[in-house]
Amino acid sequence: METAAQTGQLRGRVALVTGGAAGIGAACAMTLAREGALVILTDIDDARGEATATGIRTAGHDAAYLHLDVTDEAEWVTVIETIAARHGRLDVLVANAGIAIMGPVHEMTLAAWQRQTAVNLDGVFLSVKHGLALMRRSGEGGSIIMMSSVAGIRGSAGLAGYSATKGAVRLFAKSVAMECAGARCGVRCNSVHPGIIETAIWAKMPQGDLRNAPLDPHAIAAAGVPIGTLGTPQDVANAVLFLASDVSSYMTGAEIVVDGGMTAGRVGSFTAAT
Repeated sequence: METAAQTGQLRGRVALVTGGAAGIGAACAMTLAREGALVILTDIDDARGEATATGIRTAGHDAAYLHLDVTDEAEWVTVIETIAARHGRLDVLVANAGIAIMGPVHEMTLAAWQRQTAVNLDGVFLSVKHGLALMRRSGEGGSIIMMSSVAGIRGSAGLAGYSATKGAVRLFAKSVAMECAGARCGVRCNSVHPGIIETAIWAKMPQGDLRNAPLDPHAIAAAGVPIGTLGTPQDVANAVLFLASDVSSYMTGAEIVVDGGMTAGRVGSFTAAT
């Protein structure tokens, strides 16, 4: 799905996108930049991160890359201090970085559980702890967007650890929204919940002993997504743009599900058991 025509609705704003080197993060970075934001994208994959930032600049938009391991608080301090020194403000924070480790819960190692928690939950906490402080110092409000998942809304066999982190992110976003609302600081916080999206995470996902064959997202979508197709990173980025812009100014503590109908129900007629 293509993004909407450029309207410059984020002109003059500074946006930070974690996990921005590829996939959903890269699509978010490009989309926000196309709408006029100066985008700082971060990742641990420096080569791809620099390439993504270069591509955005080549397209005529503003972007910079900074290395960031979202689990490292010292690196967070450095990144936020760099943004403050260079730009003096932060208006949009997209906490997107995440990993998924697949396998039966009774075979999952504590290390695998803790690794997912560190990236998917601790990393989001640190993004808010340090990013929100700069947003509030800027004094003009802002938008925090946390990337959760449909796995944060409903359970999924083989993804217990991932679901636990994404469910936590869902409620963390709502609690942050209430804190900001109570402080009357003008910062909104919402979550986005992608379904089966065509990204490299499917090939990267460690599978343990759950299955021997690589995961086929196209087959998963055909079987489990009501509209029958995969989503694209741009589909998710369009939702992020909506939440980053003033068009969603009355939304906080909300969640946007981008899943082709997965969480809505099942296609087909209902036949009562006889």
